[in-house]
Amino acid sequence: MAISTGFIGIGSQGGPMAHRMLLQFPLTVWARRPEMTAEFAEKGASVAPSVEELGAACDHVGLCVVNDADVLEICGRLVPAMKPGSLLALHSTILPETAASVEVLCTQHGVLMVDAPVSGGAPGAQAGTMTVMCGGSQEAFDQAKPVFESFGKLIVLLGEAGAGQKAKIVNNTLMAANMGLAQAALQAGEMLGVDRKALAELVNASSGKSFGFEVYARIPEPRAFEHGAKMLLKDTNLLAAILPDSADAAVLESTAKSFLLLAAE
Repeated sequence: MAISTGFIGIGSQGGPMAHRMLLQFPLTVWARRPEMTAEFAEKGASVAPSVEELGAACDHVGLCVVNDADVLEICGRLVPAMKPGSLLALHSTILPETAASVEVLCTQHGVLMVDAPVSGGAPGAQAGTMTVMCGGSQEAFDQAKPVFESFGKLIVLLGEAGAGQKAKIVNNTLMAANMGLAQAALQAGEMLGVDRKALAELVNASSGKSFGFEVYARIPEPRAFEHGAKMLLKDTNLLAAILPDSADAAVLESTAKSFLLLAAE
C-alpha cells in the first residue's frame, strides 16, 4: 500500500519538495494561506482544512516552516493528532535542542521523528538532487528514506535527533563564510588592478573556487542577495548559539558576517 504523505510549509523550498513527493505518493497539504494550496489541488493533492486533520490522515508528514517558534507551535497541534507508527520529518533549520524536544513529544504519542534539513534549494528539489541531513533513530531513518528519495540524492543519517540540524548549521555557515572570503578576494584583486570579471572567471576554474565564490561572483552587489543573506544570517546565528565559546565557530561567524551584514542591511 502506498505511503500517505503530508506537507506543511509549501513555500519557496518546501513547495518543490512537496511537488516531488506528489509524483510518487498520495499527498495532503495544509497552509495558513489557502491560496498556496491551489496548485497542489490542481495536480491531485488533497487539501486538509486543519493541521490536526492532515496529521490524522498521513503516514509521513514533512514540516518546513521558518523558525523554532513556528515548529513548536505546529508540532504542538500536529503530533497529538498523528497515528501511532507514523513519522514526522522536520525539514526546517532550527536549534538542535528544539529538534530533540520535538522527538520527545513524538515519542509520547508513539510517532517516529527524523530531523532532516536539506541543502540544494528549490533547484535541487525540482531536480530531485537535494542533500538530506538526518538525525534520529535508525528505525525512523529507514522509514523516512523512501519518501526522502523522491527529492533527495544524498541522504545521510548523522546521529541522534538534532544531528541533522548541527550539520546543516555548519554547512550553511561555511557557505556564507566562503561568500565572505569571495568578497574579500575580489576586492583585493580590484585593489591590485585586476579586472574583476576576469579574476572571477579564473578563480572559478582554479583551486580557489567554491560554491560560495560562484554565487558571490554572479551577484552585481551584496544587496542583490538580501533574501538569501537573511536566511544564512539566521543559520550563522544558530551556530554562534550552539557553540558560544568556540574559536572555530567564531572564525566562521565573523567571516560569514563580513558579507551577510552588508547584504541583509
